[in-house]
Amino acid sequence: MIRILKLQKAVISFVLGVFALIAYKIMSDQKSESSSFVLTVAGLLFVAGSLMLIYPILFAKKDRRGKVELDPEKKELMDS
Repeated sequence: MIRILKLQKAVISFVLGVFALIAYKIMSDQKSESSSFVLTVAGLLFVAGSLMLIYPILFAKKDRRGKVELDPEKKELMDS
């Protein structure tokens, strides 16, 4: 069972990507040349956000009971 899942950075990345898409739509309506750059930034933010969502799941460690620990350092602090 997944206990702790911190996805704040991924959510922030997705939100920034949405803002970049909105900026792209505004800039493309005004026929700005740099609108393609903003679209590229939006795409990179979405890719980074998706990788941040997948990272904890791929590199999770199982404890003795077979449960997944996503933040093993926090458990060590709690045991101390």
